Amino acid sequence: MQELIVIATLSAKPGHEAVIKAAVERIVPPTRAEDGCTRYDPHIDLEHPGRYVIVEAWRDAAAHQRHLATPHFLELVKTIDGLADIQILKLNQLL
Repeated sequence: MQELIVIATLSAKPGHEAVIKAAVERIVPPTRAEDGCTRYDPHIDLEHPGRYVIVEAWRDAAAHQRHLATPHFLELVKTIDGLADIQILKLNQLL
């Protein structure tokens, strides 16, 4: 079992920054309460204020997979659909 690190970057399309920010803020408390979530920290890019970066750590890939099926995650996806460009990095520690 290896910890999974996820870096999710949400770049709001012009005019949708407030919607993306609110959606990110809403998902934090229920996600942090999930079994297997060891870190879920949202950040705002200081050079690009409409870009939000979430640094996540999950006990293992299975915990992250369960997260993707939760009502709060599915609501986030529905809310931001088409309003942001999304990049997801999934990482395991090398050494």
